[in-house]
Amino acid sequence: MLHFTREEFEARRDRLILEMSERKLDAMLLFAQESMYWLTGYDSFGFCFFQCLAVKADGEMRLLTRSADLRQARHTSILETIVVWRDRGAADPGLDLRDMLDDMGLLGAKIGVEWATHGLTAANGKLVEERLGSFASLKDASTLVPMLRAIKSDAEIAYVREAARLADDAFEAALPLIKPGADEADILHALQGSILKAGGDYPANPFIIGSGNDALLCRYKSGRRRLDEDDQLTLEWAGVKAQYHAALMRTVVIGRPSDRHLELHAAASEALRAVEAMMRPGQTFGDVFDAHAAVMEKHELVRHRLSACGYSLGARYAPSWMDMPMFVSGNAEPIQPAMTLFAHMIIMDSDTGTAMTLGRTYLTTDGDPEPLSRLPLELSIVS
Repeated sequence: MLHFTREEFEARRDRLILEMSERKLDAMLLFAQESMYWLTGYDSFGFCFFQCLAVKADGEMRLLTRSADLRQARHTSILETIVVWRDRGAADPGLDLRDMLDDMGLLGAKIGVEWATHGLTAANGKLVEERLGSFASLKDASTLVPMLRAIKSDAEIAYVREAARLADDAFEAALPLIKPGADEADILHALQGSILKAGGDYPANPFIIGSGNDALLCRYKSGRRRLDEDDQLTLEWAGVKAQYHAALMRTVVIGRPSDRHLELHAAASEALRAVEAMMRPGQTFGDVFDAHAAVMEKHELVRHRLSACGYSLGARYAPSWMDMPMFVSGNAEPIQPAMTLFAHMIIMDSDTGTAMTLGRTYLTTDGDPEPLSRLPLELSIVS
C-alpha cells in the first residue's frame, strides 16, 4: 500500500540527490524511520532493531533490515532491493551493512550518516563506526533529510489537513464527557477512539491527559483520576493520517475558573497571536520563540513558561511526534512556505497550582499562516 504516487517519491529522491551533490556526498545512510517512509513509503516500527536505507548519488537504494520486515518493505514501499541480515547469537549487522555498501561500489566513498535519530542506538552507532571507519569517510548529515521533509508537498499537506480534521473531531467527541466525576480514561478513550474509528493512525507519542495537579504536566504518565467539581484538565493530542500529525493543546476548566486561570489564558492567547504574526517568510524559528517569550515576560510569566514553544510536524514515528526545526531561542532556520508547524503556549504556575495551555497546527504560506484547526481559542469551561 502506497500513500503517494511514484512520481511523488521520485521528486523527493531528486531533492535529496541535489542536496547530496551540494554536500559532495557519494551516498547517504538513513536510519530514521521517517526518512525511509518519506523517501520510499516504507512503513514499520522495525527501526527498534538495526536497519539502514542506503541511497547512492545516482539514485540507487537498498534497504538492510531483518526478516520480519522483508514483506513489510515489499508491501509498503517502492524499494526493489532489500537485503536481510540474519538474527543469530553472534549477529553483526554492521558487517552486513559493510558488505552491502561494498556491493554498491562505495569503498572509499564520502558517505553522509543520520546519526541523530531514535532509529540508531548508541550501541549500533558505535558498531557502524567500527565497521565502516576504514571502509569509507563518514560525515554527519543528520539534518539533511529532516530539513527536506520540513517543506511539504501538496500531497503531504492534504494528509495534514485530514489529520487536523480528525483532531478537531476527536476533541468534539471528548468534550461532552468532560464534567465533574468524569473518568480521565473515558475522555482519553474518546479522543483516541474517534481518530482510529475515522481511519486515522496511532500517534507517534501517547496523548497527554492530566487533571488537578497533573494538569501541570506536559508528558504522558500512567494513572487516571476522576474530575472534581472544580478542576482543570490539560490535553495534548494529534490527529494522524498516513503517519502525518496535526497536534492541538488545550486546558479545560471544570466548574468556575479562578482569576489566575483567566489571567493565564489571556496571556496564552496574546502570545499565540504574537507567534502567528512572526510565523511567516522573512522571520526565523528563533524570532517566533522571541515573540512568545516577550509576551510571557510582559505578563511576568518567565518562571512559568517553557524554553520552546513549538516545532515542525509531519510524518513521525515513536517515541515522539516532535520534529525539527523547533521554536527555540537563537534558531536561525528560516520560516518558509508549505511548512506545517505546531505552536503551543504552555504556562504552568506551580506557585498557585494553575495550568493553562493553548496550541494548534498551522500551514505557512507566502503571508500569514493558516490555522488548520476550526476549534475556537476561547477558554473552554464546563460544569
